[in-house]
Amino acid sequence: MGFLEDLPYSVVMAKSSAKSRARVLSSRITYRGPVFWVTADEIEEPSGVKVHRDVVRHSGSVVILPVDESGSKPRVLLVRQYRHAAQQYLWELCAGRVDQGESELVAAKRELLEETGYSARLWKRILTFYASPGFVAETMAIYLARDLRSGAAQPEEDEVIELKFLPLTEAVEWVMKGVIKDAKTICGVLWLRQKLRPGGGWGS
Repeated sequence: MGFLEDLPYSVVMAKSSAKSRARVLSSRITYRGPVFWVTADEIEEPSGVKVHRDVVRHSGSVVILPVDESGSKPRVLLVRQYRHAAQQYLWELCAGRVDQGESELVAAKRELLEETGYSARLWKRILTFYASPGFVAETMAIYLARDLRSGAAQPEEDEVIELKFLPLTEAVEWVMKGVIKDAKTICGVLWLRQKLRPGGGWGS
């Protein structure tokens, strides 16, 4: 076993947290677009190693997990749209960027209405995560949306979106079979499966 493995857990944590942040030696913007920007950073990592890192910067995104509980089984509202980076159509939870000066909850309500036409009476922030922290600084926050109300969608000009209510059991099957390939959607669907009790009630 290595040195760290031989130490008590509390000692290892103390050592690892002694210097938990990197020191930025220099940073410059190499690309700026309408959605994200890229910086080239020279840093000294907490370990003391000096490295170059290119980082995609983003204002942050919200993901909406809309759940329909009006029937005998809960259903999840998914959207299907073409994703050029993946070069295919993907089934996803609706999501979008948090605009400057906008709160996450306001952004979540706006994105749900724009992409699906639905609004929700009950909202709860359930998860926050980094989709690809190796080079993307974007954070994603998932909001659970319940007690849905239908309305008219307001998609942007470049958004061609198909909607589908999918029973949770089937959504989980889609995740496990690789039909759903989008990371944020996998997170939301599996969280919901874990949280909902077999009889349909909500766990603590």
